[in-house]
Amino acid sequence: MPAGPLIVVAQPFKGTFSASEVGAACERAARTVGAVTVILRGSDGGDGLLEALASQIHRRTAYEVTGPLGASVVAPVGWLDAATGVIESRLVCGLSLLSYAERNPMLATTRGLGELISQVVADGARQLYVGLGGSATMDGGVGMARAWGWTPRGVGGEPLPEGGGALAALERIDRGSRPAAELIALADVRNPLTGPAGARIYAAQKGADSAAEECLAQGVDRLVEATQDLGSKELALRDGAGAAGGLGFGLTLFGGGGLVPGAGWVLDRLRFAEVLAGAVGVLTGEGAFDATSLQGKLTGEVLQRAARAGVPTGLLAPSAESVPDGTVVESGGGQWDAGELERRASRAVRRLLRLPLA
Repeated sequence: MPAGPLIVVAQPFKGTFSASEVGAACERAARTVGAVTVILRGSDGGDGLLEALASQIHRRTAYEVTGPLGASVVAPVGWLDAATGVIESRLVCGLSLLSYAERNPMLATTRGLGELISQVVADGARQLYVGLGGSATMDGGVGMARAWGWTPRGVGGEPLPEGGGALAALERIDRGSRPAAELIALADVRNPLTGPAGARIYAAQKGADSAAEECLAQGVDRLVEATQDLGSKELALRDGAGAAGGLGFGLTLFGGGGLVPGAGWVLDRLRFAEVLAGAVGVLTGEGAFDATSLQGKLTGEVLQRAARAGVPTGLLAPSAESVPDGTVVESGGGQWDAGELERRASRAVRRLLRLPLA
C-alpha cells in the first residue's frame, strides 16, 4: 500500500467531464490499489472557480444581467464572507452561453459583468474576485465600463455600438465612475493585451476569422491609444492583461483593480503546498495540454509546483504535447467517454505509483 496520499487536482475537461466526474474516476482508480486520495477541485479563474471554492463559500446569490449578445442571463455569485464575493465572468459573457454558430467577438460585450459588479457592490461587497477565462468577448472591458457610465465615442463624437469590432473606430472615451469595492482579476493566462502574443491569439476560438481578428487587434490598440492619460500603455503590458479578450486590462483600467494569476491564487486558497507534504504523487488533467498550459493554466501550475516540491506528477489529457519531462502521461484516443476516462485514470495511478498495470 502506498505510504502517503495521492493528490488529485481535478478540473473540467471542456465539453466532456465535470471536475467532480474527473475526481471521482481518479479516486476509484486509487482505491483499487489501496491508495489514500486527497481530491481538490481546481480552477485557474475560468471554468469551475465557484466549484473549486465550494467549501469556502458560505452563501450564494444570483442576479439578472445582460449576456454576451444582449439577451438576459442569471449569473451566480459566491460569498467568502459578508463583504467578499467571487464571480466567474464566463457565466456572464462566456462561450458556454452561446451556440457555436452564435460566437462573434465583434459583437459580444462584457456589459453584463459591469452590471453584475454594480449589483453585488450594492448588496454589500467591498472586495470582489473576478475569474477570467472562457469569455466570448474581445472588447477590452469597454462593455463592462459602459455599465459604470463610461462612453466610447467615434471620430464624430457618436457613441460606438457594443462589441470589440467597434473599437477600431474609437476616438475617445468619456469617463464614468468606478465601483466602490476592491476588484481583483484572476487571470487564467499570462498574455498581455496587445501585440502578436496578446488577446488576439484567442480570437479564433471565440469565433473570429482572420479579417475579424485583425479588426479586433486594431480595436484594442486604439483602446490603449485613447486612454493613455489613464496609464493604459503600462497596464496593457501586464501579464494577464489580455485574458478574457482584454477583460484583465479593463478591470485594471476602468475598475482600478488588481491582476493576479488565477491558478496560483486558487491553489493557495486550497493550501496546496501543505497538502503536498508527504504526498506520494500528484495527478491532474485537462482536455488538451500544450505549451499554453504552462503559461498560467491550472494544470501547468500544478505540475510545476509539484515538481519543485519533488513530488512525482501524472497527467490525464486526451490531447497532450509540450508536457514537462518526468511527468507520467495518459493521452491519445480522441475525445474520451466515461469508460475511457476510467481506464486512463487506472493506468495513470498505477504508473505514477510504480505498480504493475492490471
